[in-house]
Amino acid sequence: MADKISLVETEQIDEKVQIILRQTDYTSEEAIAKLKEHNFDEIATIKAYLGIGKKSSPQVTSINQEIFKQIRYRLDSNMRDYHKRVEKGEAKQML
Repeated sequence: MADKISLVETEQIDEKVQIILRQTDYTSEEAIAKLKEHNFDEIATIKAYLGIGKKSSPQVTSINQEIFKQIRYRLDSNMRDYHKRVEKGEAKQML
């Protein structure tokens, strides 16, 4: 099992800490700890501070899957509307 190891120069760490300090209200110790936590990625650290999650890639569907999904949705919504009209007694008036 390979661990993710990142090599970052000390000068780069100081620059990244300064970037984080400008964008957040972390102290320098907190910024260094969070930077280590996020594998020395200052963008990921700032996004975590702001509460921005990782984007999940949308599920790829074929055209046929999308067509049938829309048909099912339309039929389900029509049946829900029909059942509501039946409960209210309006369905017989339409016929």
